[in-house]
Amino acid sequence: MPSGVTVRQAGPEDEVAGVRPRWVALPETTEEVAAIMTAAAEHDLAVVPVGGGSKLHWGSPPERCDVLLDTCCLNQVLEHAEGDLVVRAQAGVTMEALARTLAARGQELALDVPVEGATVGGTLATALPGPRSFRYGGARDLLIGITVVLADGTVAHSGGKVVKNVAGYDLGKLFTGSYGTLGVIAEATFRLHPLASERRWIQAHLPVRHADESTTPGTGPGPVQGYASPSARGGPPQRKATLATVLATSQAEPTAVEVNRGGDDAACELAVLVEGSAAESRAEAVAALMPGATVGAEPPSWWGALPDGDVLMELRFPPSRGEVVLEAVHGLGATVRGSLASGVLWLALSPSESSPERSSESSGRSSESSEKLGSEKLGSEELGREELGREELGSEGLGSQGLAGLVAGLRARLAEVGGRVSVLASPYAEGLDRWGEISALPLMRRVKERFDPGRRMSPGRYVGGI
Repeated sequence: MPSGVTVRQAGPEDEVAGVRPRWVALPETTEEVAAIMTAAAEHDLAVVPVGGGSKLHWGSPPERCDVLLDTCCLNQVLEHAEGDLVVRAQAGVTMEALARTLAARGQELALDVPVEGATVGGTLATALPGPRSFRYGGARDLLIGITVVLADGTVAHSGGKVVKNVAGYDLGKLFTGSYGTLGVIAEATFRLHPLASERRWIQAHLPVRHADESTTPGTGPGPVQGYASPSARGGPPQRKATLATVLATSQAEPTAVEVNRGGDDAACELAVLVEGSAAESRAEAVAALMPGATVGAEPPSWWGALPDGDVLMELRFPPSRGEVVLEAVHGLGATVRGSLASGVLWLALSPSESSPERSSESSGRSSESSEKLGSEKLGSEELGREELGREELGSEGLGSQGLAGLVAGLRARLAEVGGRVSVLASPYAEGLDRWGEISALPLMRRVKERFDPGRRMSPGRYVGGI
């Protein structure tokens, strides 16, 4: 390692998905990051960047990991151009620290990062969407400039601190969501928004009704239940929309529409955020659409946080097919949370709590189900309980094979409606396809070859072993 850079021996707490590095390097400047990468290239050392360390167990284990490059000392907000609504920060700045700095000036970066202790670099590398991505977009949309250090030590810049300057924006797009496989993010520049003058959350607990159940008159629709908008009532027949869709397109212009369900038998919690001018009156208009809704100035306890579980999956789908997705995951005993309006849900399971005796039994059921589902088509608008095969995907006693079968079956269901499933975290690695089929994989491989021909950046951590 280059002189002047702090380096220590790695310990158990530094493991990356179970793989322990040899050293941990702690650079304090972009130049020191470049020096580390140059030395690593000279000695053919594999490097894995890390920010807050909150997601080191995510993704596939690296093929090798010699150096863990910790950006915790790159922790400065370098520039805040208030008049331009722009901020430039080093990669190791935590999102909480950045939020405090900006709030003192009445501004914010409208990213609701769902992981405590996440850093600027880690937020970009994983591209996690928060509740307000429905209105403001995700990290890729708010990023306007980036400084990265490539595998050979080259420092590259893209974009600038003026919002209309989009030169080099593609570099920012490439590194956002790259899981550290292309290089090290050293600095990032974001566009900001003024802090909202008012915020109101509208909350309701709604019973989950399934495709084989009828709606009780007067109880109103659930988030997966057909909902006829007021303009459609009494008029000609129209295709029904889910309540979440109605809320998302409301004239009250909500910032986020989130759902939370703590298990198969739990009521579905629906929460909507309205912020800005006349928030109270707009919130009341939203509440009128939600049976039994309440309006308050504080979010629900689960808002903006990932669900807890040994296994964490990300489900992405067309927002119009949220009904099918919620039906598909029923029967897994999972906690489901996220944005139906944006087409992103997080699913958490804790299979390690189940008995080993039932693991083999569940594995067999899941494998049979995945084969069955792979051959079935889900083109029907009205999907019944048997068609979705929920009972064949029970999560009890899952081992590595059982989880692999469950994921395959769930992936087959969502694929038929234009969705996909990614397994972000799992205690099992053997036989598990974390990412599924990715149509852009050939292009992603070419990008990897261009930026990291020696496969030294987090090798094997991402899609297709990139």
